[in-house]
Amino acid sequence: MKLPIYCPSCENPLKVSQLKCDSCNTQVNGNYELPLYLKLSREEQDFIMEFFLASGSIKEMSKQAGISYPTMRNKMDDMIEKIKKMTSNV
Repeated sequence: MKLPIYCPSCENPLKVSQLKCDSCNTQVNGNYELPLYLKLSREEQDFIMEFFLASGSIKEMSKQAGISYPTMRNKMDDMIEKIKKMTSNV
């Protein structure tokens, strides 16, 4: 199941308000930011996972996806730029 990161009503970013332990039923309530990785779209999360599984090789990723290295490099640069903006707004 995909974790929703935007409000379905107003489309603003969601925050974590409750965590629960399934073992002892302890519940923690608060107002917590989602980790940066979870603020990315599912496609972006998959891209990062593919990069990790390809041992950080953009060349290998482009080969597996069947797209050119420059296209994959551009996708990587776009992701880096997005993450830089997200971390500078923290």
